[in-house]
Amino acid sequence: MAIRRICITGEPVLHQRAQEVTEFNEELRILVRDMFETMDKAPGVGLAAPQIGVGLRVFVYDYPDDDDNPRRGVIINPILTVGPIVDEPADEDTEIEGCLSVPGERFPLKRADNVEISGVDLEQNPVSISAEGWFARVFQHEFDHLDGILYVDRLAEPWNEIAKDIIADNGWGKPGISWLPGKDKLEG
Repeated sequence: MAIRRICITGEPVLHQRAQEVTEFNEELRILVRDMFETMDKAPGVGLAAPQIGVGLRVFVYDYPDDDDNPRRGVIINPILTVGPIVDEPADEDTEIEGCLSVPGERFPLKRADNVEISGVDLEQNPVSISAEGWFARVFQHEFDHLDGILYVDRLAEPWNEIAKDIIADNGWGKPGISWLPGKDKLEG
């Protein structure tokens, strides 16, 4: 297993739709193991393959429930059905989100409170999960990565403009910038 570098916004793989997984082989198993190790070291609650430079429709997640029961897994070639999104501004205290590809920054973003997600695991067994609250947010966030969308792309004003300024001030928004969890210290 290996910790992989996490791409920062501006890397082309982050801004294009990832390809369906067609080969379930040892290379995919290694990718998923590395994704878990990278997510854990970062630390994060989810990590999509494009975030480590791999344009495949795969993400891992680790988000325990309110009783600290583990909810950890991988979803390959997911399909996401999103519940309604309330048409009101995101709460700046309770609906704040961050991303390992925009490290150190957090902004409010309105998301659906419930989702249904399905796909397959590494053995191509069906996976189907109903999620609410923050667990639903994790799935929406990671699924967006597979479609080439970062959460900062969805921000309402004034947060959208503030995020763009921070990205520019950090010298991000161009190819070739990444960080290695556990090794690089990023300020933001």
